[in-house]
Amino acid sequence: MFRGLFVTGTDTNVGKTVVSAAVMLRYGAEAPLKYWKPVQTGIEHDDDSREVARLAGMAGREAPPHPAIYDRGVRLQHPVSPHLAARLAGTRITVRSLVEHMNGDARTRWIVEGAGGVLVPINERETMADLICALDLPVLIAARSTLGTINHTLMTIEVLRRRMLRVAGVVMVGEPNDENRLAIETYGAAEVIAQMPHFDPLTPDALERWATAAFDRNGVLFVGALR
Repeated sequence: MFRGLFVTGTDTNVGKTVVSAAVMLRYGAEAPLKYWKPVQTGIEHDDDSREVARLAGMAGREAPPHPAIYDRGVRLQHPVSPHLAARLAGTRITVRSLVEHMNGDARTRWIVEGAGGVLVPINERETMADLICALDLPVLIAARSTLGTINHTLMTIEVLRRRMLRVAGVVMVGEPNDENRLAIETYGAAEVIAQMPHFDPLTPDALERWATAAFDRNGVLFVGALR
C-alpha cells in the first residue's frame, strides 16, 4: 500500500510540477516526502524531476540524485502523449511496469506527478487514471484559474470519482478568480486549497515564500494524505 498524493492536472502545462514542488516545500519538514515522475516525455526539453529539485531548494545540496527525488521510471524523447512517445521509441509502457519501479519503506509519502491529465493514454488500453487506481492515492488537481476551468475541473473530478478515487483538493493556478473557485467548490464538492499565482521569475525563494504563507493554510493535505 502506497501513501501520499497523486498530482494531476486538467491539462498539460497547467502547473503540476510547480504544485508538486510547493507540496514538497510546505510539508517536507513534517513528513518523509519523496517526489516521483513515473513517465516523462520530451526529456530532451523538460526534466520535471530536476525542476522540482531546483524549486524545492534541493539542487546543489547533495550529489544527485537527491534522496527526496525518486528519479526512476520511463524517460522518453518527443514531447507528446506517453503512448505515442513510447511507440516512437519502439517500446511500450504499462501500469504494472510503472508500479514495479516504486521502491520505498513504509514511512515514505509519495508525491507522484502524472503526465498531462487523467485520461492521457499510456498504451492502447490504459490511461493515467489506471495508474492512479493502481497506486490508490488521493488526488490533488492542478487547474487553471481562467475561463474554461470550471468545466475542465469538474470533468476531472467526475472521472476520478467514477473510479472511486478520492479528490484531496484543487489548486487553481493563475490570477485569483473567486467566482471560478466558488463554482468548483460548489458543483464539484471539492476544496480549493490554494490559488497559486504565476511567478515571474519562478525562483525557489519566491515559491518557498508563497508555499509557507499561502499553500494549504488549513493543513488539509497533511491531515488527509501525508500525516
